[in-house]
Amino acid sequence: MPRPAQRRRTTEAAAAYALLAPSLIGVLGFLLAPVLIVLTLSLFDWKLLSTPEFVGLANYRKLFGDSDVWHSLLVTLYYVLICVPGTTILSLLLALLVDRKLRGMRYFRALLVIPWMATPVALGLVWSWIFDPGRGALNQFLGLFGIHGPAWLSSPVLAMPSVAAVHIWQFAGYNMLFFLAGLQNIPASLREASALDGASPVGHFFTITLPLLRPTMLFVLITNVIGSFQAFDTIFVMTEGGPGHSTEVTTYQIYDEAFHKFDFGYASAISVLLFAVVLIATISQFVYFERRTTYEVSG
Repeated sequence: MPRPAQRRRTTEAAAAYALLAPSLIGVLGFLLAPVLIVLTLSLFDWKLLSTPEFVGLANYRKLFGDSDVWHSLLVTLYYVLICVPGTTILSLLLALLVDRKLRGMRYFRALLVIPWMATPVALGLVWSWIFDPGRGALNQFLGLFGIHGPAWLSSPVLAMPSVAAVHIWQFAGYNMLFFLAGLQNIPASLREASALDGASPVGHFFTITLPLLRPTMLFVLITNVIGSFQAFDTIFVMTEGGPGHSTEVTTYQIYDEAFHKFDFGYASAISVLLFAVVLIATISQFVYFERRTTYEVSG
């Protein structure tokens, strides 16, 4: 290769790495480094004020025999099973609703996204008031129809669905944007051809729209699963894991072990377990969608 061409390629590569450097530093400093630190801490017995003591896999042996850990994991799975289908279905329905060229539709779309922009702590405080059994807006509204509303956040049965409903309400509008982009990427010719073939709107949705939305569906499901497994702020503000540990998700138990019991080694081991569960769930979704997804449509 001539030297001028080689020098040009070296310069271009150096420029590319220089542009990528800020992102690479961010990934290394705020993603990979914390993971390595947690993995390392999980092998130590560290009570914050004491000297870390290497204990090998002792934290993991304790973890697998700890019924509280498995209970919190089951509670987390329950939360995920409510939030992921609820958020996905609602956001898809909203996308179908706003995929219309009507006056003022852009402002309506913006209104639907506003809850996602609010901080989880602020939302938790507002919804705690709404769910208040005595003076809350929800029970006051039900009272207009002669219905005596329950104690939403004090009931072991209703607390988790109530908290999950807040999560669904917060993220449905945000996920709607991805489905809306997917809908607008479907060629209009397919819709016209489907109409000429006599397909009903429902038939068109299940035979044309939904299959072509699978790449978007995969992205939405993965981000929803990861976000639901990591939920903490709203649950902490609204229920603090109660009543009776009915909303004590794994992230809350990690917080309790680390900042109440000051057992950072054991909290790190639980974090590794949660990471493994999320990783398995994510890989499973990729495998399921791999041969069921169409990424390009010509025409």
